[in-house]
Amino acid sequence: MSSSRALPPLKSLQAFRYAAQSLSFKKAAESLFVTQAAVSQQIKTLEQALSVELFERHTRQVVLTSEGQYLFDYVEKAFGLLEEGVKGITEDPNPNTLVISSVPSFSSRWLVSRLGGFQAQEPEINLRLSPSIELSTFADSDLDLCIRLGRGEYAGLKSQLLFKEHLVLVCHPSMIHMDEPIKEQLINIPVITDTGPDVRHVWPVLQRFLDLYDMPMKSHLHVADSTSLVEALLSCQGLAMMRYGLVYEQIEKGQLICPLPIYMKSQYDFYFVAPAPHFKYQKVMAFKHWIEDEVKVIDLSWKAYLKSQPDMEEVRV
Repeated sequence: MSSSRALPPLKSLQAFRYAAQSLSFKKAAESLFVTQAAVSQQIKTLEQALSVELFERHTRQVVLTSEGQYLFDYVEKAFGLLEEGVKGITEDPNPNTLVISSVPSFSSRWLVSRLGGFQAQEPEINLRLSPSIELSTFADSDLDLCIRLGRGEYAGLKSQLLFKEHLVLVCHPSMIHMDEPIKEQLINIPVITDTGPDVRHVWPVLQRFLDLYDMPMKSHLHVADSTSLVEALLSCQGLAMMRYGLVYEQIEKGQLICPLPIYMKSQYDFYFVAPAPHFKYQKVMAFKHWIEDEVKVIDLSWKAYLKSQPDMEEVRV
């Protein structure tokens, strides 16, 4: 059975922290709203408990010893974690400001044009949107909520499904003659490859499904951003597998077409991601309720599209 040494009193560690930060017992006392003598006594108590000197005391200043500096690094981290934990379960510190980080393609192709509806519904909330592919740790940040494309597994964070995604084969209408055999035409159309982790693996699977594995499809353009990829499709640069939620409006308008009645279930879907307490913030709940209503249009469009394609087949990965 392992034994552990009892920790010194928390008050002593707190006094040490403030004194080490300012290298002044007087300033530490002012920060803690106690007397300088009280701070001095707490630090003496700590030194006695540890059997080590933490400060070199001079006439007009104090200086950390090597042991004091070593301890201070850990004490600072520990109190920082405590403060972050308390912050996470207390009331929203900025109830009138909502800070959201979203996948850039979802922000630019879908979310931004609809945010006016949320602002009209919640005029007292100031909204700050930060497009980013990186998932914030939420530490030392005003960030309230992330919208991410993934599998819903984020260490230390809670996730809730926003909507499921599907992948469809799309191109500009001018690139395909619908009254001629489609497969043979696909071989001669350049492939625009999305380098995203949920899409880049699909082409070999698709080629096997279409029995085109022995006839490699040409790919000279590789794009990491879905917004740029859509623009490439609209300018007749090739064929691509796209997330339906990002191109359904262009399909409905006839600006893009799906030359074959096939689709894949995406391995990644869109999720809300945040520390669990954030989901109880009134502003976050208001935004979630609003956007969940808004994304219903994607699901309705997908169901209508499937209904319009009675021969639709799912390509399984």
